[in-house]
Amino acid sequence: MHYAGINQHSFAARKFLAELRSLTRPPALRNGEPRETRMPTALISHDACIAHDMGDMHPESPQRLLAIRQRLADTGLADDLLMVRAKPAKRRHLLGAHPEGYIGQIETLAPKHGLLMVDPDTAMCPASLRAAKLAAGAVVQGTDLVYTGRADSAFCAVRPPGHHAEFRTSMGFCLFNNVAVGVHHAMQAHGAERVAVLDFDVHHCNGTIDIFKDEPGVLVCSSFQHPYYPFRYADIRRANIVNTPLAAGTRGAEFRKAVERDWLPAVERHRPQIIFVSAGFDAHRADPLADLLLDESDFRWVTALIVDLAERYAGGRIVATLEGGYDLEALASSVQSHLEVLSGQPE
Repeated sequence: MHYAGINQHSFAARKFLAELRSLTRPPALRNGEPRETRMPTALISHDACIAHDMGDMHPESPQRLLAIRQRLADTGLADDLLMVRAKPAKRRHLLGAHPEGYIGQIETLAPKHGLLMVDPDTAMCPASLRAAKLAAGAVVQGTDLVYTGRADSAFCAVRPPGHHAEFRTSMGFCLFNNVAVGVHHAMQAHGAERVAVLDFDVHHCNGTIDIFKDEPGVLVCSSFQHPYYPFRYADIRRANIVNTPLAAGTRGAEFRKAVERDWLPAVERHRPQIIFVSAGFDAHRADPLADLLLDESDFRWVTALIVDLAERYAGGRIVATLEGGYDLEALASSVQSHLEVLSGQPE
């Protein structure tokens, strides 16, 4: 991993963090009516998500968020976003995705010092529990923002990621399933009956599928390298689960063709009222943890496709949350492309 060139104390980064800590734009409710004016894209984050640290050699590093923040500050894109400071998920939110026993287990495991391995890939430090609750809470906040009309879309720049966390099991750097928490909040608090989760991380979203495999109101579409980690649910057969396996070495043109073939008809049939995105950028050709060959233009393309689907079916409502992406330069530039499309920036 290459960590050079990230200066969290630069003027641009300090300006970005100052904006994040204050909310200055008043809400503009749309109450389900067609939008007459475009509202901003919200960026939801928190400094405490940086404090989660699984060790110097772990690829899911605090530097990931610092790289994203630096890029958005340096490019000026941060100026066009509604900065929102994340709040932790409440118990009732977490219970939408996980049973009480599992939540209690994670809380009990949280160490007071040092590192504790929760599974072979996932560790907790003293800051991890708070970061995990903030990561899940950010998706709840994003859901509220797009339903109240304060934002058209939201991107949760948080960690730990979540899409590998199953109903009762932590896996793959994930403690709570952030996107699943948000989906349940949309259904319980905002009355959504049809929701779509679109996941373009290089790894299959086994946790999201485990939680929603028997919930017909939630469509889950996942593109992923196959065969590859986590080696679960790739062969599941459910009407609401759409798997798009991709061979190692798959390039952008093949990825786009497969997504159009599999996702478009499923979303058109489902007609979701809100779209959640598990936005993993580790399918990038530069990423060290996988073998797909996508680049920023492919992430720009899939984001534009999602925006179009949201405009057609979901009143423009999109809540995206960060999953994978472990080459810092590729991650930062890919998130930039993703946010430029979400916020309506010209290419």
